[in-house]
Amino acid sequence: MTTYTIAGGCFWCLDAVFRRLTGAEVSICGYVGGLASDANYSAVSTGTTGHTEAVQVTFDETVIPAETILDIFFLIHNPTTKDRQGADVGPQYRSAMFYADDTQKQLFEMAIKRAQVHWDDLIVTELTPLDAFYEAELEHQDYFNSNPANGYCSVVIAPKILKVRQAHAKWFTAEKV
Repeated sequence: MTTYTIAGGCFWCLDAVFRRLTGAEVSICGYVGGLASDANYSAVSTGTTGHTEAVQVTFDETVIPAETILDIFFLIHNPTTKDRQGADVGPQYRSAMFYADDTQKQLFEMAIKRAQVHWDDLIVTELTPLDAFYEAELEHQDYFNSNPANGYCSVVIAPKILKVRQAHAKWFTAEKV
């Protein structure tokens, strides 16, 4: 199993997509990359802790390639906007990849190069060594499936799921859709 810690705006969006992929065993919303010795939604949402909303996705590389996970990551957010994804603004919504070792760093660098051909503007995704990851509160875990009537879910998250399903249909399974 391999675990990536990645941030691309609201963690609910990333989580909802990764939970639907064949081979993605676990997706956990949380906070990473900040200066404080702990993190929670109230503090991180102020934009002053240095943390970003992120997802730790653990997947089986014998089922879904690492490159596919990373390509999907770059498909579902705009990596060319600093500290912003749509209406979500602030450093807690930045595009970032937190590598656990030099091998992950190299894979992340290659993914950025692959993704750059799809964007006119320069990708500003941060590459940072992984330090502490703080699991988000229970109400943020599996948010999309727990709140299907929420406007944010239907207007922002659902179209991202559809986009990935259309581009990477073979990685979706009926039981996860």
